[in-house]
Amino acid sequence: MTALVVGIGHPLRGDDAVGAMVALAVEDLALPGVAVLCHHGEGADLIARWSGFDRVVAVDATVSGTEPGAVRRWDACAAPLPVGRFPKSSHVFGLPEAVELARLLGRLPPSLTVIGVEGVDFRAGATMHAAVAAAVPALAAEIARLLAFDAELQA
Repeated sequence: MTALVVGIGHPLRGDDAVGAMVALAVEDLALPGVAVLCHHGEGADLIARWSGFDRVVAVDATVSGTEPGAVRRWDACAAPLPVGRFPKSSHVFGLPEAVELARLLGRLPPSLTVIGVEGVDFRAGATMHAAVAAAVPALAAEIARLLAFDAELQA
């Protein structure tokens, strides 16, 4: 099994950094067969980057009005991602749009899990909300367990 963990977001925009922080925490675990990528979130490049991987886990900040740090998971191969949940900066073509274009083109990876962490402050120079930062270690451990379980199933 080849797996890719993609942390989406900008490290200098408050809660938008959560995806990158989770990806870096997963990278620190040095999981065999798992590549890690911190990514700006531009959709066309995401499609190119996940090409060739069996399993992709993408982590991004979300905005839905729930409490900061709340975590949601979606099986992006099974259904479209919810509209309007993922903040956009200069890229209008982000993760949800990439998933749908990849679906139309037959370029979704065999498994694509999207994990969203609710954020509240995405301003340039803002610090990450404490509840958002607190979600990082638990999510890294969850992703490690998920990928280890997948590897055991394929062994």
